[in-house]
Amino acid sequence: MAYEHILYSVEDGVARISLNDPKTMNGVTEAMGLEMADAFDRASKESRAVVMTGEGKGFCSGANLAAAQDMLADPMRDVGGQLDRAFNPVIMAIKCMEQPVITAIRGPAAGFGAGLAAAGDVVIMADNAFFFCAFCHVGLVPDGGATYLLAQAVGRVRAMQMMLLGEKIDAKTALDWGLATRVVPEADLDAEAMKLAKSLAAGPRSLGMIKRMAWDALDSSLETALNAERRGQRDAGRTEDFLEGVGAFIEKRKPVFKGQ
Repeated sequence: MAYEHILYSVEDGVARISLNDPKTMNGVTEAMGLEMADAFDRASKESRAVVMTGEGKGFCSGANLAAAQDMLADPMRDVGGQLDRAFNPVIMAIKCMEQPVITAIRGPAAGFGAGLAAAGDVVIMADNAFFFCAFCHVGLVPDGGATYLLAQAVGRVRAMQMMLLGEKIDAKTALDWGLATRVVPEADLDAEAMKLAKSLAAGPRSLGMIKRMAWDALDSSLETALNAERRGQRDAGRTEDFLEGVGAFIEKRKPVFKGQ
């Protein structure tokens, strides 16, 4: 697929996927969503870590409602249809791919962008970034997995505050609440995200197992999690990276992992 609405590149094992419509602060259309899903599929084959970000002054301003005005005249309109076709596959790709995904956020992570940002395995926010569940202001319900991801991250009451009141949550508050992994100066965002992504890309194969187990644990019992850990430890212990890690520990040197 040739991309018109996003940018995609791979460097040192890191795939960078960036929304590329700065004039709308990266408002998402169906075409952009389809390109994102394709890019994550490529990244699952071509990289060992992913950075998801946006060009210009914003991460993502949500769905591009101006581009969807044609549906407004239809009394049987199904605004949720585009979720099935183009938006939900992106969130599921982030969850299901083996590679750790870093979301690097500057400016607004609004509407669908709030769920997209929260879906990251690591969430880095610039000091000018903010979450904004604006759906209540336009008579819609949250999407992008926000009802699940936000409640899991900050608890029901704070998630209700974000979704029912439609309040902006700045970077410092997001960090305090557990929505962000770290906050950095806006000028340092891209460099910090790539630095961390390259570190993850140089990590062992077990990182993908850790990611899968952590996501699965959100919907499982303690017993299920313990059983998953047992199976995961068996699989991780059979990798070449495990032998390299133990050898490096014994030899008091830095391990060189190959993702195998």
